[in-house]
Amino acid sequence: MTQLASPTALRRTLTLGLMLSLGLGSAQGQTTPSLSLGATPAQPDLGTPLLGQATATAPVARSQATPDSTQIRGLWVDGFGPGLKTAAQVRQMVEDADRMNINTLIVQTIRRADCFCLKSSLPVVSDKDMQPGFDPLAETIRLAKPKGMKVIAWASVTGIGNLSNLNTSPNHVYRLHGPQSKDPWLVVRSDGTWQEGNDAWLDPAIPEAARYISDGLLSVVKNYDVDGIQLDRIRYPDSGDWGYSPRTLARYTLETGRTGRPGGSDEYFKAWKRDQVTGLVRRITVQAKAIKPELWVSAASITYGSPPKPGDAQAFQSTASYRNVMQDWPKWMNEGLLDINMPMNYKRENVAQQAGWYDGWNRFARSLQGRGLTASGSSIYLNSPEASAAQAQRALKDGVGWVGYSYRTPTLAVYEERQSAEAGREAVRKALAATPLGQRVSFDGPPPHTRGLMGTVAGQERLGGLKVELLQNDKVVATSVTDGGGFYGFMSVPAGETRIRVSGQAWKTTVPARGIAQVPNLVIRKLTPVSAPAPSRAPAPGTPGAPNLAPPTPVELERGGETPG
Repeated sequence: MTQLASPTALRRTLTLGLMLSLGLGSAQGQTTPSLSLGATPAQPDLGTPLLGQATATAPVARSQATPDSTQIRGLWVDGFGPGLKTAAQVRQMVEDADRMNINTLIVQTIRRADCFCLKSSLPVVSDKDMQPGFDPLAETIRLAKPKGMKVIAWASVTGIGNLSNLNTSPNHVYRLHGPQSKDPWLVVRSDGTWQEGNDAWLDPAIPEAARYISDGLLSVVKNYDVDGIQLDRIRYPDSGDWGYSPRTLARYTLETGRTGRPGGSDEYFKAWKRDQVTGLVRRITVQAKAIKPELWVSAASITYGSPPKPGDAQAFQSTASYRNVMQDWPKWMNEGLLDINMPMNYKRENVAQQAGWYDGWNRFARSLQGRGLTASGSSIYLNSPEASAAQAQRALKDGVGWVGYSYRTPTLAVYEERQSAEAGREAVRKALAATPLGQRVSFDGPPPHTRGLMGTVAGQERLGGLKVELLQNDKVVATSVTDGGGFYGFMSVPAGETRIRVSGQAWKTTVPARGIAQVPNLVIRKLTPVSAPAPSRAPAPGTPGAPNLAPPTPVELERGGETPG
C-alpha cells in the first residue's frame, strides 16, 4: 500500500518490497526440516494408487470466538512521509490513531525489500529523515499494544526498488539480483524490458526470489511481537504482459509440457502465473503460521473496475484483478490462506459510478468471507472527511470492516496540499465520530485459521506444479500444488491422521488441532505425466457473454499498485 505524495506524482507507482521464507531447505529442497508443534513425522506409504480427480477443500466454520468483520477499524501508516521516522512521530501517530478509535494499525514495515525495523534479514530503509538507530516497528508495538491496538506489519511483496530512490546497502536484492547481475530475479515484459515506470519487481515464478521474499517477512514475524502481517503488491505489475524472463519461461515449459513462446493472451500461461502468485501467498501464510499459529494474515487485494455480483466467483475471472495482474483472492479466501481480506477499494465518493463500485466490491467481498474476515480499504486521501465517513458507514452496514488510507494523507485537501495533515486528521476524526466508528470497539479473539500442514518434495528436476492431495479416511479432503521450490502447504484442513499423496506416492502424518504439521522432504521416485494448468472458465472482458467490467481508472492504477495491494 503506498499512496502518491502529491498530484504532480499522480502517474508514479510507488514500490515496496516484502521478502523471504522459512528456510525449509536449499533451492532444490534437499534439507530436511525439523518437526515441531507436535506433528507426527511422515511415514512412507508406498505404491498407493491415485484416486482420480481431487475435490476442493471443504469450507470450515470459524471459531465462535473469532471477531466479526465490522470490528475492524483500521488505519494504514505509510513510510513515505512523517509518521514512522522518529520516536516523536511514532508517539504522535499512536495518539492520533487512539483518538480516532482505531483498533488496528497496518504499519509499513517492508517498503522496497528493505525494512522500517532493525531486526530483520533485510537491509534497513535508506532515508535521510530516519532517526539514527531508531526502530519504528518496535516503538509502534511498544506504544500501541497497551492502548488495545493490533499492529500488523505491512510489506510489499514483489516491488523491490524505485530507481529514483534505491536503497544504498550493497546487500540490497536489487544490487545482488537486479538487471545487471549474473543472476537477475526481476519480472520481465514480453518485449524484454523490466521497468514499470521507475519501479523494479521481483518475479514470483523464480524460486529463489519467492524464497527470499517470504524469508524477509518471516524474519519480522520471528523477531517482533506483531499481531499480523499484510501482503501488498502480491501480484504481477499493471502495464504490459509480464513473466518472460528466460528462467520463468523454462519453468513453464518444464512444468506444463507446452512448447513455444506463450503469447500475452495465452490462458494456460496466465493460469500458470496465477498459480505462482497464489503459491507465494501459500508459502508465506503457512510458514508464518508455523511460527505463530494465531498470527493474523491479511492481503491488500485489487478491486479494479466494476464489481461482480455477490457470490459470482466465476464473474471474478473476467476482472482485471484476475486477468491482468494474476491475483485470485477469492481462491486465497477459500483455501484459508487469508484471515482478513482488505480490498483496496479506492473510489471517489463524488463520482457516482465509483461510489456504486465501492458498495458493489464490499458486497462481493463480503459474500466470499465464509472462511475469513473482510475490511474495506477506503481512499480517504481522495475524499472529503464527510465522504470518507459516508463510505465507512456503508461498509459497516454491508457487514465489512473499514481501513483508511492513510495516516499521512487523510483527506483530499491534504493530498492536494491545501490543508495540513494535522488539520485533516482532526477533520476525519470529527466526521467518523458521527458514525459507528465514533464508538470504541475492540478487535479481539483468534484468527479463523490456526491449523495446517506444510512440507517440500525433492528428488526430481521438476519440483513445481505437482498436485498434492491430503486424504483422511481414504477421502481426499484438500488439494494443492507445489511451488517452484517444491513447497506445499494447507490451512484449516481437519485435524487427525492424514496421508499426503504426490505423484502416486503417499506418506502418513498427523494434522494437529492447533499449529502446523511440518513434514520432512518427500522424495519423489517417479513423476506423473506433465499437465497444463486449467485456464480461466470465464470469457475475457468485452467478449460475448462476459460481464460488463470496466477497466481500471487512473486513480485505481495510481494507488492500487502499491498501497495495500
